[in-house]
Amino acid sequence: MKEKFKLGLIQMITSRDKSIAVGKAIENISQLADNGANLVVLPEMFNCPYETQRFPSYAEPEGGETWQKMQQIAIEKKIYLVAGSIPEIEAGKIYNTSFVFDPNGNQIGKHRKIHMFDINIENGQYFKESETLEAGNQPTVFETEYGKIGLAICYDIRFPELARLMVAEGAKMIIYPAAFNMTTGPAHWELLFRSRAVDNQVFTVGCAPARDYSLGYISYGNSIVVDPWGDVLGRLDDTEGYLLGEIDFNEVRQIREQLPIIRQLRNDVYSTKLK
Repeated sequence: MKEKFKLGLIQMITSRDKSIAVGKAIENISQLADNGANLVVLPEMFNCPYETQRFPSYAEPEGGETWQKMQQIAIEKKIYLVAGSIPEIEAGKIYNTSFVFDPNGNQIGKHRKIHMFDINIENGQYFKESETLEAGNQPTVFETEYGKIGLAICYDIRFPELARLMVAEGAKMIIYPAAFNMTTGPAHWELLFRSRAVDNQVFTVGCAPARDYSLGYISYGNSIVVDPWGDVLGRLDDTEGYLLGEIDFNEVRQIREQLPIIRQLRNDVYSTKLK
């Protein structure tokens, strides 16, 4: 099995015009693929503004227009594509959903955000996703030629139990399309990505929209990649841009051999069990 590959992250400002947003995503995917990326990641809610009241008007079913265009670019560029997330509609319910495609255009993963971002921070921000969105209920791990990769969305990163479930299924990297805000981002963004990496001895990846002050919800940006030792391999600022670099899954094995946390788990005392 190949264990080295090039990872690309796209940090972009989304548009209220879905066709413009999707077109920009395709343009950026093409650029990263042409520069050698084997796996490309888009931000959370990349085809619409992160404004919950608008999600119903942007929602599409699985297999819809955005899904089809992401499948097509994955095939054209022969890449694995984690297509950020979009509002997905099924049976009248709306989910925050990420679709994953392989280089042949097969859908090899689908994650519906499990934990709803319902907060009321003193002197900070009130936000309640559950007023619009339904929660998913399954951890997501997908298979690639390089190894298994876990997938979750934004607020999901605050729940270490979910990350441990994905690692129990063999994930060597956990990808989080995410849009932290200007209250939680400066406080916890890097801390959480480094914590989940160190806890589980995996690579962690956070891909965010770029900051747009014209929106009601302002993304912190700062897309990030962390290695299994907890070192930050790359981090953007708040503007549009991309990260592109090599990932070597051999590092997961090497770190776990030197510091055997995973082998030393006391499942006789505590456990996080898969259903």
